[in-house]
Amino acid sequence: MTEKKFKYLSKEWADEVARRCKKTLTPEKMKNITSSMITIYNKCPDGKTRAVYYKLVKGVVETVSIVEGKLPQAEFSITSDYEVFAKISRAELKARAALMSGKMLLKGNLVKALTLSPTVDRLNEVIATVPTEY
Repeated sequence: MTEKKFKYLSKEWADEVARRCKKTLTPEKMKNITSSMITIYNKCPDGKTRAVYYKLVKGVVETVSIVEGKLPQAEFSITSDYEVFAKISRAELKARAALMSGKMLLKGNLVKALTLSPTVDRLNEVIATVPTEY
């Protein structure tokens, strides 16, 4: 039997990401951080702009949600094209490499973002395990 595939950036996909993060990422692995991040996807296949909002509290992934329209406040805002984020979500590209090569635009404290990048990589490693239809 084939595993169910989730449509990338759907509510079901975000729910599965959150479920897997809560199951696999311990507060210790996530350095007990409390932070929030919004990733803004330009040039989605349907022409829309979407965002994914992540909230971590004491190292626990509390929220993963898809946002269209008004964006919530977040400590970090990262903007890029759909294809760049898709490569990161498939673990084909590291977020830090994409940021440092100018493929992503960061709003927020760059030094803190770079310090947190190994933690974000752990999050992305879990995202890469979700069977996804891009």
